[in-house]
Amino acid sequence: MDIKTRVPGKVIKFEKNVSDVVKKGDIVAVMEAMKMQNPIPSPCDGTVVTIHQEANVRLNPGTVIMTIE
Repeated sequence: MDIKTRVPGKVIKFEKNVSDVVKKGDIVAVMEAMKMQNPIPSPCDGTVVTIHQEANVRLNPGTVIMTIE
C-alpha cells in the first residue's frame, strides 16, 4: 500500500526505515505543511518495503512517500 502526501509540504523526518514492521496507526513520518508538523500514520499493518522520497524535499499532494506491504 502506498502512503501519499495529502497537502503540499515536506517530510521532515521518517520514523520508520525499510524492513521495519509497522502496525496500523503507527507514525511512519512527520510532514511539515504551513509551518505545522503533522504525523503520518500507517494505514495498515505490514513491513516498509520502499521509501520513495528524501527528507526535507518539497512535495506536491498525492506524491508517494513510502510503500508498505
